Amino acid sequence: MDILLSRYQCISLDQIQSSCGFPNSFSVDEITGEKSFYRRLFFPFSSRIRRTPFSQIRCSSVERGLQPRPKPKPSNSELNVENEAQVNGTRLRKPISELCGQIEKLVLFKRYHEALELFEILEMQGAYDLDSETYDALVSACIGLKSIGGVKKVYNYMINTGFDPDEYLRNRVLLMHVKCGMMIDARRLFDEMPEKNIFSWNSIIWGLVDAGDYFEAFRLFLTIWQEFSDVESRMFVTMIRASAGLGLIFAGRQLHSCLLKTGVGGDVFVACALIDMYSKCGSIEDAQCVFDQMPEKTTVGWNSIIAGYALHGYSEEALSMYHEMRDSGVKIDHFTFSTIIRICARLASLEHAKQAHAALVRHGFGLDIVANTALVDLYSKWGRIEDARHVFDMMPHKNVISWNALIAGYGNHGRGVEAVELFEQMLRGRMVPNHVTFLAVLSACSYSGLSDCGWEIFESMSRDHKIKPRAMHYAHMIELLGREGLLDEAFALIRDAPFEPTVNMWAALLTACRVHKNLELGKFAAEKLYGMGPEKLSNYVVLLNIYNSSGRFEEAAAVTHTLKRRGLRMLPACSWIEIKKKPYGFLSGDKWHPQSKEIYQKLDDLMLEISKHGYIPQERFLLPDVDEQERRVLLYHSEKLAIAFGLISTSDWTPLQIVQSHRICDDCHTAIKLISLVTRREIVVRDASRFHHFKDGSCSCGDYW
Repeated sequence: MDILLSRYQCISLDQIQSSCGFPNSFSVDEITGEKSFYRRLFFPFSSRIRRTPFSQIRCSSVERGLQPRPKPKPSNSELNVENEAQVNGTRLRKPISELCGQIEKLVLFKRYHEALELFEILEMQGAYDLDSETYDALVSACIGLKSIGGVKKVYNYMINTGFDPDEYLRNRVLLMHVKCGMMIDARRLFDEMPEKNIFSWNSIIWGLVDAGDYFEAFRLFLTIWQEFSDVESRMFVTMIRASAGLGLIFAGRQLHSCLLKTGVGGDVFVACALIDMYSKCGSIEDAQCVFDQMPEKTTVGWNSIIAGYALHGYSEEALSMYHEMRDSGVKIDHFTFSTIIRICARLASLEHAKQAHAALVRHGFGLDIVANTALVDLYSKWGRIEDARHVFDMMPHKNVISWNALIAGYGNHGRGVEAVELFEQMLRGRMVPNHVTFLAVLSACSYSGLSDCGWEIFESMSRDHKIKPRAMHYAHMIELLGREGLLDEAFALIRDAPFEPTVNMWAALLTACRVHKNLELGKFAAEKLYGMGPEKLSNYVVLLNIYNSSGRFEEAAAVTHTLKRRGLRMLPACSWIEIKKKPYGFLSGDKWHPQSKEIYQKLDDLMLEISKHGYIPQERFLLPDVDEQERRVLLYHSEKLAIAFGLISTSDWTPLQIVQSHRICDDCHTAIKLISLVTRREIVVRDASRFHHFKDGSCSCGDYW
C-alpha cells in the first residue's frame, strides 16, 4: 500500500502539465388530472407571492463560476474541537495534505480515473477527515466519468465520516447524483436540504426533465413560480424541453409569453429551445417565426430549424435552409451534416449525399462518429452497400449504432451471411449489442432464409446477453418460419408469445400466407389485423391479393367494397430513377416524359425479348398497395418505365437504381429478373418493403418479400 501511495505522492504539477493539455408526494393522477393540471399551467403574474428574488440568493458556484473557493481560516472553536479530537483519540485522522492536493490536481487536469483511484487508496488506509475542496474535486471526477459507483463511494464516505457539507457542497452533491442519473437518491437529497437556492431547483428540475418525468418537473416549477419573483432563463429552457416532451404546445406558448414579458425572449439558448419545442409539437410555422426573430442566428439555431423541417417531412425545405445556412457564413458542425445526410436518404438523392459527404470531409468532420454513421445508413439505404462498408472501415471509432447501421444494411440487401459475420465480429470486439442489434441481425436472417442461425441468435438474446425479445424480434422469427412454409409453427409462435400479438406479428404471418397461398389462415390473420388497425390499407390489399391469386373473385370484390366504404384509396404507384444527377419520376402508363416514344418502344422490345425466356404477364395479380386501375396497364407499370428509360439513357455497364413508393408486384418482379438476364445489367430496386438486387436472372430476396 505504501508503494501505491508513493506513486501519487511523487507526482508534481509540472509532470501533470506535461502529460495533459488544457482542453482548447403528489400522485400521478393528481398531477395529470386534465382540469387541475391544465389550470395550473397558467402562470399569473399578479397572484405570485413576492419574496426574495433568485438573483439575490445565488450560491457561490454562480458568483465564482464553479471555481474552488479559497480555504477559510479555522476559527478558534474549530481548533479547539480538533485538539479535543486528538486528545481523546478519535478515529478520524487528519489527511495527508499532499495526497488531497494530488487529488485536486488530477481532477483539474481531467485525470478522473486516477483521482478516484487515489481516493480509494485513502479510503482503504483509514478514515481520513477530508476537506471541502477535496470533496468538491471528487464530485467533479464522478460527474466527469458519470460513475455511479464513484458517487456511492464518495457520498457514503462523506456520511460515514460525519462530514457536514455547506450549502455550496450540498448543491454539488445534488448535481452529482442528477448528472449520473441517480434521480431517486437525488430527490431524497433535495427534499432533505435545509436551504434551497436557484442551483438546487435548477438541478432537480433539469434531472426530472432529463429522466422524462415531465409532470413532476412542472409541479416543482409551478411551486417556485408562485413563491419567487425571478426565474432564470435556464429554468425556462428546461421547462420548454418538458413541454416538447409532453407535446403540450399550449404550455410551451405560455412559457414563451412569460419569457417575452420578462425580457429574455431574445436569448439565443431560449430561442433554440423554442424552435425545437414548436417543431416537436407540430407547429413548424411558429418555429420559423422564432427563428426569423433571432437577433443572431447561431449554428444551433440553424440546426434546430433544419431538424424541425426534416422531422415533419419537409425535406426539400430543410435542404433549402441548409443552403441558406451555408451561404450565410455560419459555422457548420457535424450535427448539421448528419441531419442533411439523413435528409438526402429520404429524398433518394445520391448526388446531394455525395456533396454532403465531400463537405463533411472538407470541414474537418471526416472522422466524426455521428456523421459517418449517418453516411453508412445513407449508402446502405441507397443501395451502395460497398460504399457503406468503406465508410465504416475507415471510422477510427465505432459505437453500437455504427455496427447496427451496417448490419441492417447488409440485411436489407439480402446479404444475410455478411450481416451475421459482422455481428460475430462485433461480439469478438467486445462491443455490447442492444435490442436494435438483434433486430437488425434477425431481420437479415429472415430476409436471407438463415433459419438455424436465426434461431441460435434469437435464443442467445436472453441466454447470453440478458435481453428480453420484443414484439419485432418475434415478428422476424415468424417471417423466418413463414419463409420456409412452416405456417403452423409461425401461428404457434404468435399464440405462445409472452405478450399480446402485435400488428407486425400478424402482418408477417399474412405475408407468408400470401406467398404460400394459405387462404384460410391468411383470412384469419387479416381479420386479426382489421381489429387492431382498420385504417391500415396494406393489410386489406394483401388479403385482396390472396383472394385474387386463389380465384376467389367474389371475396376480392367484397374487400374492394370495404375499402371504398371506409374511405381508403390506393394511390397510384410512382417510381424514380436518377440519371446524370437529375431525378425522374414515372407513373404507371405515364406518357408525359419528352422521350415517351423511345421509352415505350424500348419497353416493348424488352417484353418481346423476355417472352422468349418464358415470361407471361400475370394478369391475375394486383399491385400490393396501388390503384386497381393499373391492371389495365400491366405491361407499363412505373418501375418498368423507369428501367426502360435508364437503359436508353446510360452506358451498357452502368447499374440501374430504382426507388418505388410501393411494394413490387409479382409480375414486375418476374419481368425485372429476366430483364437483368437479357441486358446483362445489375438492377437495384428499393421498394416499400426492402431492396431487390436483380442480377443474371435472379433476385437477392429469393422471391420472398
